[in-house]
Amino acid sequence: QVQLVESGGGLVQPGGSLRLSCAASGRIARINAMGWYRQAPGKQRELVAVAHRGGNTNYADSVKGRFTISRDNAKNTAYLQMNSLKPEDTAVYYCNADLITTISNGDYWGQGTQVTVSS
Repeated sequence: QVQLVESGGGLVQPGGSLRLSCAASGRIARINAMGWYRQAPGKQRELVAVAHRGGNTNYADSVKGRFTISRDNAKNTAYLQMNSLKPEDTAVYYCNADLITTISNGDYWGQGTQVTVSS
C-alpha cells in the first residue's frame, strides 16, 4: 500500500507565500515523477508543476516564475514553494506520484490540501 500525505496548506494574503510538502510511503521501489495538481470550485483539476526523477521540471504557465517544485529522492518527498500568491491560486492542491512498488506501478494521489488566498 502506498500513501501520499500532503501538508502545508492554509490561508494566506495575496502576495504571500506557502510551502506544500508531499511525503510518499509504502513499498516503493522507484518514483518516476512527483507533481502537484489543483482543483478550484467548478473547475477541472489542472497540472501545476511536475518534477521528474532525472531533474527536469514542468510548470503551468500561470505559475511560472512564482512556484518552484523540488524533490528529495532520499526521502520520497516533493515540495512546492509558492510565492507571490494570487486569489486565483485558491484551490485544493493534490500531490501525485508516478511510481513503481514492489508488486505494481501506477499513479497515486494524496488526499488534497486547501490553499486559500484572500485578504
